[in-house]
Amino acid sequence: MAHPERRPSLGARRRRFVLERPLEQPDGFGGVLRRFVPGPVLWGEIAALGSAARVQGGRSDVRVTHRITLRRRGDLSPVMRLSAGPRRFAIRVVADPDERGRDLVCEVEELIPEVTA
Repeated sequence: MAHPERRPSLGARRRRFVLERPLEQPDGFGGVLRRFVPGPVLWGEIAALGSAARVQGGRSDVRVTHRITLRRRGDLSPVMRLSAGPRRFAIRVVADPDERGRDLVCEVEELIPEVTA
C-alpha cells in the first residue's frame, strides 16, 4: 500500500531566517574582503543533526550541523548563509529532497564566534 505524501504541517516552518548574500570588495592588496549583507526573510524548519569534527590549523574543531527546510528558491547556493537572530549558519549543501520543486533542504554548519581571552 502506498503511503500518502508527508507534507510539513502548517506550523512546522515557524522559524524566521534571513538569507545573507556575500559582497566582495577589493582590499587594496590584491585580495578581497567578504562581508555578508541581509537579503530576504524566509520561513523554515530547523533540526539538529549532530556535530562534525574538523582539523583546522593544527587543532580539532567541532562544528554543530543542522538541517534547514525552506520553500523552494532558485537563487540559494552554498556561498550564502542563513541567520536566525544572533545565530549564523553556513550553507554547505542545497538539495531538493523529492525533486518536485516545492522544498529545499539545506545542510548547514552553525558558525560559532571565536572567543578571545
